[in-house]
Amino acid sequence: MRPVPIVSALLALLVILAACASPAPTTGAPRVEGESSELTAIERADGARLTVMATTTIVADVVASVAGEMAEVASLLPIGADPHAFTPAPRDMAMLRDADIIMANGAGLEEFLEAYISSAGEGVPVVYLSDGIALREFEPHEDDADDDHEGIDPHTWTSPASVIVFARNAAEALATLDPANAEAYQANAEAYIAQLEELDRWVQEQIATIPEEDRLLVSDHDVFGYYADRYGLEQLGAVIPAFSSAAQPSARDLADLQTAMRERDVKAVFVGTSVNPALAQQVAEDLGIAVVPLYTGSLGEAGSGAETYIGYTRYNTNAIVQALR
Repeated sequence: MRPVPIVSALLALLVILAACASPAPTTGAPRVEGESSELTAIERADGARLTVMATTTIVADVVASVAGEMAEVASLLPIGADPHAFTPAPRDMAMLRDADIIMANGAGLEEFLEAYISSAGEGVPVVYLSDGIALREFEPHEDDADDDHEGIDPHTWTSPASVIVFARNAAEALATLDPANAEAYQANAEAYIAQLEELDRWVQEQIATIPEEDRLLVSDHDVFGYYADRYGLEQLGAVIPAFSSAAQPSARDLADLQTAMRERDVKAVFVGTSVNPALAQQVAEDLGIAVVPLYTGSLGEAGSGAETYIGYTRYNTNAIVQALR
């Protein structure tokens, strides 16, 4: 591969991006949300369905798979929205207040939504579907100004093994709110879990076709940790060395990443469809490698092949395998 004359060009690009970027999240350690709300059965008119507000399209799809026809499930974030950079509109707040229950990813992902979710009122319970998952720890970057920065990786959904926990938590919550349909929720969850277990085996088989030395992931931000841990991939680094796509790397970060990528002969940079790809494209261009789009915090539009969580995982796995094999 040709030499990498990146630093001056990337510094200029960083200045442009910083001027255009959304406001950075509040500094300080990310906080894991508290325990899910205590739930009790709710009274509903005969034939009335539960109203569930999910925070993301991925959470909504999992919950809908468990709820079936017995609940109306909507997503707070629209398709294509970045969970790290979303601000609810007034109509979103009304939907939160009118819901029977709010279901969230948890693990710190919805920290930016905390105030909005709280404003829904004490009468609307919140369930965090990541409860019970062994969370990956966040290791602060050496240039982090906050020496006490601690936290966890919120991208739990990237592994189907985690989403099995999502399904069980969703079924338990729905059955508690609506005990008359508890058996149906449980049956739906078991059927969906069987599909997730099959998906998990399929992903393992696909990743096994990549030569071991090429099982290297470089993405726009640190999003695929649970996926990499589950399937034996190495997260070599990220263009933005943080769990939030709203963070900004330094020129030194980018130079170090490109050096590591060149030494390991990395074949591709993977970029989420919901984030600005400019920096990743610059890194890939300097190294003469491909930029490969993946779905990260959102499902895809109709016709994308990633309209459901299972489709999302299959799409991403196929893209990763084709790029690295």
